Amino acid sequence: MKTTKLLPVLGVLATATLALAACSGGGSEETMEPSSSAPASASSSPSAPASESADTMDPAANLVGPACASYAEQVPDGAGSVQGMAQDPVAVAASNNPLLTTLTKAVSGELNPDVNLVDTLNSDEFTVFAPVDEAFAAIPEADLNAVVSDADMLTSVLTYHVVPGQIAPDEIVGEQETVQGGTVEVAGEGDELTVNGANVLCGGVQTANATVYLVDQVLMPAAEEK
Repeated sequence: MKTTKLLPVLGVLATATLALAACSGGGSEETMEPSSSAPASASSSPSAPASESADTMDPAANLVGPACASYAEQVPDGAGSVQGMAQDPVAVAASNNPLLTTLTKAVSGELNPDVNLVDTLNSDEFTVFAPVDEAFAAIPEADLNAVVSDADMLTSVLTYHVVPGQIAPDEIVGEQETVQGGTVEVAGEGDELTVNGANVLCGGVQTANATVYLVDQVLMPAAEEK
């Protein structure tokens, strides 16, 4: 894959900070608007067995980030809720989250039929930095289409958001090596975590086989890592 194809995209990505409510009482009142329902393609995949900890622990116990309370209010129950996502493998759980419709399409082959990562994501334990829909919307359409149309490029970008193994919020800070082969840098603490400068909106979200951090930017690997 030629590294030059991603350079225009790297020049246009910018912070797409969402107007979201704080998990605690501090800060201003903000809302988190869900998008339309995700496609059913991911939900058709076989479910991975839930770990013992997922069965016995409260999935909301370790949540961090300024948007967690808002999301819980807007999706209080059902498959897309924090409790509901904990019951399904990560690709299925993401497909039920109304904020992750674009990511779901990207990993399920709906944007590019040559890129379908559903079975891979559901088959092992991962930590996933999941860009919300507004993060994708912040990328100029022409640049996003350039990535989507190139299967190798799209695969590289998507796997750059995935780290092997489940990493809890109290252990996530530092340099993490991704499935793509590059690294991401997690900084901050508590409700103010960042990943390569992108804000973690709500992190520590449990699925049956993954720990998910919703982020407000699409992360891009460095030029030499593509």
